[in-house]
Amino acid sequence: METNRQNRISRLIQKDLGGILQMAGRDWFPGAMITVTKVYVTSDLSIAKAYLSIFGKDAGEILSQIEMKNKEIRKQLGFRVKNQLRQVPELRFFIDDSLDYIDNIEKLLKK
Repeated sequence: METNRQNRISRLIQKDLGGILQMAGRDWFPGAMITVTKVYVTSDLSIAKAYLSIFGKDAGEILSQIEMKNKEIRKQLGFRVKNQLRQVPELRFFIDDSLDYIDNIEKLLKK
């Protein structure tokens, strides 16, 4: 169960990370749309797990490119949250496949 502080920090990171991927993503990943669907922060606030929904291109390829730019993304996040957090958590990115799961369930129910 997440505390109120974890929830606030998760929402803050989700909002700012979404802005970073939207602005810089145009140059880094042309033709792909990346949305941050959910962020979970560990209880010690050292690791943030960000779930991304990727449209337009191969999600695995885009995720590997995001991992290569992890330090730069974390640095930009640090500039945005410097007044709210002492230490920027380590970022870990995952593909959010919940939309695919929902589509699969709907297809099965229509049969």
